[in-house]
Amino acid sequence: MEPSVFLAKFWGWYLLIFFFILSFNPRRIRQIFDDLKDQKFLILAAFAAIILGLLNILFHNIWEPDWRIIITALGWISLFIGLGLFVFPDSTTRRLTTLNIRFVQVIYIILFLLGIFLLNMGYQLVLY
Repeated sequence: MEPSVFLAKFWGWYLLIFFFILSFNPRRIRQIFDDLKDQKFLILAAFAAIILGLLNILFHNIWEPDWRIIITALGWISLFIGLGLFVFPDSTTRRLTTLNIRFVQVIYIILFLLGIFLLNMGYQLVLY
């Protein structure tokens, strides 16, 4: 399987699952941000984001102006958030919390639409 298709399926399912978890249990996102105050959880989350982003970038660093750039951008975003949490934990957590509070509905809709789009690209459900 081509890496772009595999990662489209991975990120598509990941984003949809995350969307549904947050939609049906909105207290979970508040719990995640509260848990980021605990240094052990913060370091674990930072390492997970760094590893996920770095693996994504190593296998898929394609900057073509098509749907595959979304996968590359998700990898880079994950890497930068992980590095930010590890190097600048307080300011990164504060920025993520502010972003989430101000744009929570927009973020949910983007998660859903991006997940559907990537799953479509991975499984070729609707041909363009």
